[in-house]
Amino acid sequence: MATSKAQLKANAKYREKLDDIKVRVPKGKREVYKAHAERKGKSLNALIIELLEKDMQEED
Repeated sequence: MATSKAQLKANAKYREKLDDIKVRVPKGKREVYKAHAERKGKSLNALIIELLEKDMQEED
């Protein structure tokens, strides 16, 4: 299924609001972490952000 020009434009606009961070994990752990996040009803990205935000709030 081809992506429309409008969808490509919308995706690009959305990505402009984001920064990328590359996280390196031990071989085989990515799927373990992903499964854990899914059991919590979250994406791996959402879980990582949630945990970082919680940790930062605890420091304040």
